[in-house]
Amino acid sequence: MASTVFRLVCVPGALNSAPAGWARDLLTAGGEVAVLVDDDGLPAINAVARALDATSISVVRNEPSRELQEQTVIAHAGDLALVWVAPSFSAGAEAWATARPPMTLLVAADGPLSDEERARIERFVRILGGQAA
Repeated sequence: MASTVFRLVCVPGALNSAPAGWARDLLTAGGEVAVLVDDDGLPAINAVARALDATSISVVRNEPSRELQEQTVIAHAGDLALVWVAPSFSAGAEAWATARPPMTLLVAADGPLSDEERARIERFVRILGGQAA
C-alpha cells in the first residue's frame, strides 16, 4: 500500500463533476481525499465515495465561519502536501500556503472543476510524484 503523499480537500461537487475515474486515478499517486460539507449534503458525499470505489470517506469538520473552516483545513493538512479547492481563500490562508514547507496548491473554484483546473491539479500531483521518487 502506498504511503500518503498529499491530501485533497474540496467540496464533493469538485470531484463528482469530473470525468469518470479522474479522482480515483489522481489519488493513486499517494493522495487522500477529505470532503467539505456543502448544501448537497450526504448524497454528494456518498457519490464521491462511490466514484472512488471506497466504502468510507473522510469529511472535514464543518465550522460556523470561513476563518474557522480555513483553520480546520490547515490543521487537517498537517505536514503533507495539500491540494485545497474552495470558492476563495483569505489572505491568511494564501500566506500560510506560500510559507509552509510542504507544497500547497490552492484552487479557487466555486463548483465543478474546469478542464484547466483539473490539469493544474494533475501537474501538481505529477511534481509531487517526482519528489517522492
